[in-house]
Amino acid sequence: MEQGNWHQMGTEELAQSFQGSLDTGLTPEEAADRLGRLGRNELSEGKKVSPWKLFFGQFKDFMVLVLIGATLISGLLGEYLDAITIVAIIIINAVLGFVQEYRAEKSLRALKALSAPAAKVMRGSTIVVLPASEVVPGDIVLVESGDRIPADVRFIETNSCYAEESALTGESVPVGKHNQPIAEAELPLGDQRNIGFMGTMVTRGTAKGLVIRTGMDTEMGKIADLIQQTDSMETPLQHRLEQLGKILIIVALGLTILVVLAGILHGQPAYEMFLAGVSLAVAAIPEGLPAIVTIALALGVQRMIKRRAIVRKLPSVETLGCASVICSDKTGTLTQNKMTVTNLWIGGRQMQVTGEGYDPVGSVTENGNALDTKHDLPLRRLLQVAALCNNASLVQVEVESEAKRKKSKEIVESEEWVLKGDPTEGALTVLAAKLGVTAKSMDGLYNRVKEYPFDSERKRMSVLVSHQGGRLICTKGAPDMLMERCAYVLWDGKVVPFTSTLKQKVTDAGEAMAQSALRVLGFAYRDLRPHDATEVEGDVECQLVFVGLSGMIDPPRREVREAIATCRRAGIKTVMITGDHQLTAEAIAGQLGIMPRGGLSVSGQQLAAMSDEQVDRLVDNIYVYARVSPEHKLRIVKALQRKGHVVAMTGDGVNDAPAIKAADIGIAMGTGTDVSKEAASLVLSDDNFSTIVAAIEEGRGIYENIRKFIRYLLASNVGEILTMFLAMMAGLPLPLVPIQILWVNLVTDGLPAMALGVDQAEKDLMQHKPRSAKENIFARRMGWKIISRGVLIGICTLAAFWITLSKAPGSASNLVEAQTVAFATLVMAQLIHVFDCRSSRSIFHRNMFQNKYLLLAVLSSVLLMLCVLYIEALQPIFKTVPLGFRDWCLVLVAAGIPTFFMGIGSVLGTKDKKNNSNWPLKGSRTITR
Repeated sequence: MEQGNWHQMGTEELAQSFQGSLDTGLTPEEAADRLGRLGRNELSEGKKVSPWKLFFGQFKDFMVLVLIGATLISGLLGEYLDAITIVAIIIINAVLGFVQEYRAEKSLRALKALSAPAAKVMRGSTIVVLPASEVVPGDIVLVESGDRIPADVRFIETNSCYAEESALTGESVPVGKHNQPIAEAELPLGDQRNIGFMGTMVTRGTAKGLVIRTGMDTEMGKIADLIQQTDSMETPLQHRLEQLGKILIIVALGLTILVVLAGILHGQPAYEMFLAGVSLAVAAIPEGLPAIVTIALALGVQRMIKRRAIVRKLPSVETLGCASVICSDKTGTLTQNKMTVTNLWIGGRQMQVTGEGYDPVGSVTENGNALDTKHDLPLRRLLQVAALCNNASLVQVEVESEAKRKKSKEIVESEEWVLKGDPTEGALTVLAAKLGVTAKSMDGLYNRVKEYPFDSERKRMSVLVSHQGGRLICTKGAPDMLMERCAYVLWDGKVVPFTSTLKQKVTDAGEAMAQSALRVLGFAYRDLRPHDATEVEGDVECQLVFVGLSGMIDPPRREVREAIATCRRAGIKTVMITGDHQLTAEAIAGQLGIMPRGGLSVSGQQLAAMSDEQVDRLVDNIYVYARVSPEHKLRIVKALQRKGHVVAMTGDGVNDAPAIKAADIGIAMGTGTDVSKEAASLVLSDDNFSTIVAAIEEGRGIYENIRKFIRYLLASNVGEILTMFLAMMAGLPLPLVPIQILWVNLVTDGLPAMALGVDQAEKDLMQHKPRSAKENIFARRMGWKIISRGVLIGICTLAAFWITLSKAPGSASNLVEAQTVAFATLVMAQLIHVFDCRSSRSIFHRNMFQNKYLLLAVLSSVLLMLCVLYIEALQPIFKTVPLGFRDWCLVLVAAGIPTFFMGIGSVLGTKDKKNNSNWPLKGSRTITR
């Protein structure tokens, strides 16, 4: 029989397969031989990349090569300050990239940390404790509450054993384990109840298991292998900037060569034209672009931290802006990961329970009226059984407040209720506490005598307690199994025989709760007289009085529904991927508004039976995936990516790590495993789905700001090149000398561009559909805006130069004045244009004074320009002269014409512009309900 079917084998068949004894285990010699042949029980980290290789790999980027070229040119021109600045930019970018990639390599080390450090193993009839790495297939291991299972094991003995497997399967409730064969061949991990998985935690009971898989053959090892094989995606921003760098270098060098050749052909000195050409090349290539992008991303990251989203990889911030699908884990992400009783059924009466989480504040209502235990004896009895037949407890822990973390003078003390024990029993403890039935309130009245623990065969738990000289048996469990032990039922406040009619009513009530995805438990009790209070299990758990039913669920987070609605308005589809049962997943999806009319829900088994072509055909209409494995999650992400979606994958468990890494952007929960955090690009410190929406908004805003300063920089550079090119073609003298070109580049490309990087987002940012991941950086008419504005700036600058030059043609002093006018016109035209870049429409559509950083940056640039014009010591260096009133009138009119004409055109065509302002839907889909 193949390895994947160990759950179908009987114990004797298992022993034969591994050629060992289930009673005495392997001999030390046989174990040593298997360790040598099969290897240690460890997770491989794959091929390691040296830190030096990671670091020097950062210099292969095309834009970095462009920057190195700009450094050489600046050095040849004697601009050593520029050269030093560019070198600093290169090193900073390399260090940032190195840190991000090096931290990503730690994901497998975090996965290894989940392995058990030691294991109790039976070797030759002797129980020994040895490093878990020395466990081999065929070993007999013993585990108890609090132990991590050291390898994948097939249980051969269990005693009320429960394992917490949420990190692997996504299920929030510990899974009961047994040792019986399971006939079904293909089972999801969550349904393999006779298998224990490496790295999962035993929460209750004890068990003995036969090791069936170790190391990379375990389910945890398969996840490690998926992480190694999964390539991290290049973000759209990285791809677009690489494209942009190639375009800029080709266009800039081409135009520069044309300008140099045109000047030489028209009689300009070759050496002077070479210097001018090199200066134009330096100006045309915005060497500060990567630095400005990094600064914009870094500042966006700081804003996101304030909104409780921690960014691990800078470029991934922008990727959020084009996310078209969010694949979200259910447990702990969309839900609170706190089982909560929401419904009660007692004697034909339907009751609702208010309150959420583990905070024991709430009430039980019937027909909208609050009930209390003083006047409702059946309710009080159910709460007593729930509280007594229970091993969970609630404790209050102090939560460090925001004020205390910031060392504020204001001390805000808050406490949070924390569960100790099984989540199901915790839900019942909270239910009872809401109406004042607590362990403290019953202390001295009820004293536990004996517990009959829950197991997968009995499907019930009972507790025998002494009470006022008598004894009381309290029982909870699966309703169908419990009703078999009941002879009476509490109906209308009286104990009456449990007839078949009444049993059918209980069954119907339980099925109605189950159809609402509630986990249903039944409650019963029996007063024992002294003469029949024998402690034989078969005697006390019979002739019980059935009290009622409770329905519980892991409730959705309150803020998630609105967050999902916001995503839907923004054209982003939300998909639930969970290891939980399909019915539960569908119910939660319905409550949150994830599942639209006609949407599909698919189980892991159904998904496994589909071909990739079938998945691709249906994936756009599937909103819920239930009972899925890590391989399924990875397949879902890749199917969505094949359909052109930009996928954000959220999760908190080890099982989520491969899909998180494969997604365009991986999002981990702050309370999740280290493995998921290390594989992710973004970590939510508050585990709040709405924080994802805030992060998407920031991502969109950051990308739009990057487009703003690219538009500004390139339009300015086009204006500079065209000024020189048109002058050379017209046979005019140089309108700008090389030092002026470099100064314009320094004054206008620095602070104003950075200020655009922190510009406020436009109000309708989240009303647009996601942009396509294939969108060109110049899409949405930005290429036209850059060229048209650059042409206008160039023409107006050249016109101002020609008008001034015409006053006294051939005069050397007049040429210097004309060049100064052209210099001032070019600077002012660009500084006016920077305000125009804040809006997708025109300068008249945004408040000019909203961005205070931009105002300060423009004022600083104007002051630097005035220093060059009016400080006598700088005039010979920059070949400038002071300008008079008429000159300034000409400068300001010429500089304002491009923005004025483009703005008027925008106002006249506002309606058409609005229609064209929406982001295209190519590559994404509109989500409608």
